[in-house]
Amino acid sequence: MTLRLLRSRPWIRAAVLGAGLLAGCSHTPSASTSARPTDPRSQARAYLDAHQPSKALGLLTELHRQSPDDLDVARLLTEAHVKAGQTDAWIAELQKRIAAGERAVDQYMLGLALFSRARDAGAPTVAAFERATALAPDTAEFHYRLGLALLESEQYAEALLPLKQATALAPERTAWRLPLAKALHRTGDAPGAVEALGAVVRGQPTPAEVATARALMEQAADPFSGFPKAAEAKLEEGMRFLKDLDAPQHAILSFEEILLDYPDVAVVHALLGLAYQRLDDAGRAVDEFKQAIERAPSDGKNHFYLGELYLARQRPDAARASFEKAVALHPLLETAWFHLGDLHLERRDLRAAREAFLVATSLAPDAVAMRGKLALVYQLEGDFAGAERELRRVVEKDPDNMEFSLRLGLLFTEQALKASRPEARKTASSEAERWLLKVLETQPENAVASRALQQLKAQ
Repeated sequence: MTLRLLRSRPWIRAAVLGAGLLAGCSHTPSASTSARPTDPRSQARAYLDAHQPSKALGLLTELHRQSPDDLDVARLLTEAHVKAGQTDAWIAELQKRIAAGERAVDQYMLGLALFSRARDAGAPTVAAFERATALAPDTAEFHYRLGLALLESEQYAEALLPLKQATALAPERTAWRLPLAKALHRTGDAPGAVEALGAVVRGQPTPAEVATARALMEQAADPFSGFPKAAEAKLEEGMRFLKDLDAPQHAILSFEEILLDYPDVAVVHALLGLAYQRLDDAGRAVDEFKQAIERAPSDGKNHFYLGELYLARQRPDAARASFEKAVALHPLLETAWFHLGDLHLERRDLRAAREAFLVATSLAPDAVAMRGKLALVYQLEGDFAGAERELRRVVEKDPDNMEFSLRLGLLFTEQALKASRPEARKTASSEAERWLLKVLETQPENAVASRALQQLKAQ
């Protein structure tokens, strides 16, 4: 992926104005969480989501009057003015307020409004947010907006300080490390960028945040960066043999020819290792992966390849060490997190397994196997609600998944057998019977479901 393609900035603009999840400065749930919002804030959000900003304005104006320092309301109010086509009038009103008596929240709203106008998205926006941070230096939201505005203006070095300050003041806002990662990468601090992305993936990011993180990671860790132009044709030939034609022997010849002229190109050693692995030549594969790591020690994928080889060769300790290095250097490798979770689970380290599976499912939310393992960990920890949530997520999308229907039946059976209160036992038994009967309707010979049903009847 080229740098030109990755320099698009809509996600920054959305974050500053408030169209995305990064924009919120409080944890108030959105109106979408309720079919009929009743409180004014939720009603206003619903109007904005329904593209009815004029209806939201009255509610938000009153809320802002009641709570003038509520930054979430201030942002929503500015968003409503912008969407209602009243940007110029709102900017004039804010400037009038500031002239009469400067307040940080007014400078904050001014910055948001100015950013929505292309001609003011640079210096005027930055100046407003700088005043907000000067007036309220302990407010993380102001530093975050200032950092984003500087990042949008491609002032990467200048963006670092406010973004670092924002994340220090609000460490729980892990998504804020996305723009920080970009600023760190653009100022030459690739390890710092990767560390920031590692914090993002551990914070249970949204799919949109994962997509942004992947794009940033591809910038920070492009294995083909600096690849010699003269060898590109031979590289494409080798990859076609390896990936499209399933001819690893021919791929090996292509890759070895490249290495004759360019012996230190790490990605070619890694590809050569994959080709040898395809031929089940583990010794040569390990040697090539280690050479790739030696030449590109910061490339997490090389450690991942080595870990998968160790795992296939029944060397769990070596595999775990390689996967840990892989996710430290490339935290967007969901399969590495999944393998780590499995290896921790085998050692009965449930906490570490849960943390790894949580990252894996955040990175690949539709991966059934990963979600199933997370459910298993929750069940082993006695968190039946967590296990039920993960299992239901699968069967709601795939009602014919009998494996997970059976697991739900077994989960409720365990709950029923362990319940101390008669009401809880009755509820769990009813749910268990429902899921087990569903399995038996499709698989009448399923012995596991039959035994569980007998256990329920015998209690």
